[in-house]
Amino acid sequence: MSTVTGERVKATKVNGAVLYQGPSELDGAPIVVVVTGLGDSSKNRKTGKMLQTWILRADVSPAEAILTGKDSSVCGNCKHRRNTGGACYVVVEQAPLMVWRTWQRGRYADWSKSFPANVLAGRVVRLGSYGDPAAVPFNVWRRVFEQKIAGWTGYTHQWQRAGSQRLRNIVMASVDNPSEANRARAQGWRYFRVALAGESKDPSEVICPASEEMGKLTTCETCGLCQGQRKTAKDVVIAPHGYLVGRIKGRSLPMAN
Repeated sequence: MSTVTGERVKATKVNGAVLYQGPSELDGAPIVVVVTGLGDSSKNRKTGKMLQTWILRADVSPAEAILTGKDSSVCGNCKHRRNTGGACYVVVEQAPLMVWRTWQRGRYADWSKSFPANVLAGRVVRLGSYGDPAAVPFNVWRRVFEQKIAGWTGYTHQWQRAGSQRLRNIVMASVDNPSEANRARAQGWRYFRVALAGESKDPSEVICPASEEMGKLTTCETCGLCQGQRKTAKDVVIAPHGYLVGRIKGRSLPMAN
């Protein structure tokens, strides 16, 4: 397929670029990583105008990957995968599928070998708008950070995997209960926890300021709490959310400590 070179991004008003195309770190299957929002900013009200990165199977659409279980290449063993009965908040038939189809048509710039100078400088980046950052070679994220970005967010369900440990400095361990939270903390991670009713908030935790339960006090773009160990701050807790939240029993988060 044809791609738009980095030098032509401004002239052609390209809104995205390929950051990586190659084997998944999780299982070796082919994946592609695309950044979007270079021109038209994200309209996600929770995250704000962050650049979005999409980690996708290269050989099948995101929807087909879910149906066949091939989404494990980008999501690993995440318990929220839809094909295992989980309640992932990402609607893959919308943005991820659109990004994959646009990439298939060769409409994105190719930055897989090198970035145009300072093209991401001053921007805030969401590492893994869909897909787990652990599926991507660490050097790809290193190149993103070398662009002198202004901030980022990132989460991984692969925090117990040996090969994911160097991500501790830049992403949060995504945990689903207090026991996992304790293990993640003991292994040197800051964490982001989905809390069910009956699970009290620990004094070492703060409720996500961009969440509905906190009245959407801010956006992820301006908050900056979810930056792994690079950020000295409390761990973050949130109530279950997303369009499949009804699958989760006891889903309301108590506000009291």
